[in-house]
Amino acid sequence: MKFFAAALALAATVVSPVAAHYRWTSLIVNGTTTTAYQYVRQNTNYNSPVTDVTSSAFTCNEGATAAPGIAWTKAGNPIGFALDQPIYHAGVLNAYMAKVPTGQTAATFSGAGAVWFKVGQISAVTNGGTSITFPTDNLAQYTFTVPSKLPNGDYLVRIEHIALHAASTFQGAQFYISCGQIHVFGGGSTLPSSYVSIPGVYNGHEPGIEINIYYPIVSILYCRYGIGPVPLTLLFLLLHSHPPTLR
Repeated sequence: MKFFAAALALAATVVSPVAAHYRWTSLIVNGTTTTAYQYVRQNTNYNSPVTDVTSSAFTCNEGATAAPGIAWTKAGNPIGFALDQPIYHAGVLNAYMAKVPTGQTAATFSGAGAVWFKVGQISAVTNGGTSITFPTDNLAQYTFTVPSKLPNGDYLVRIEHIALHAASTFQGAQFYISCGQIHVFGGGSTLPSSYVSIPGVYNGHEPGIEINIYYPIVSILYCRYGIGPVPLTLLFLLLHSHPPTLR
């Protein structure tokens, strides 16, 4: 069993970079997948992941530069990201938004500071130790709803897929990241009550980020926030991000 699990882990890492890696290249606005990098900041490391959760590249990816456009979307409407090819690696997904400060635009704001709030996620699923599955497998796009009460204005939207196929060692988890530029209209006056900094939201040693997903199959993990043991699905919710704060 251990040999089989080790073989699975090895197979997950011995694939061509082109086949295994993927990029969030396009925003999905009003049900339409827009042109690649029209509203999404383009990175400079091709389709390579970010592995250092403390680096400045962790915000919007390595070398990300402003996109030429800012997409308009109504509060309460769906918005999303599309990939250049479906997700290949087992992992989980999170989506964040950040309101752009006064005096800046979605094209100029870096995303620095405790400004990010959670708006979506796809976690792992386990049946108690017999198996673990990842619903993001083969996902080609992800959409979420812009909170209906958000104030009008420019925002950054950020998506990350955390690939866990090689995450058994520190900095083995691979983060596939992009940021989009949007303007919200038709909203309200309610902002979230809590925020995180990116980088700063993780340290890389969380038991849901530094984890062997092959053997033994995880059913219950202890969380260092004083509430363990907790089921794996809840652990991913707790450790990979904060729950969405607005709907």
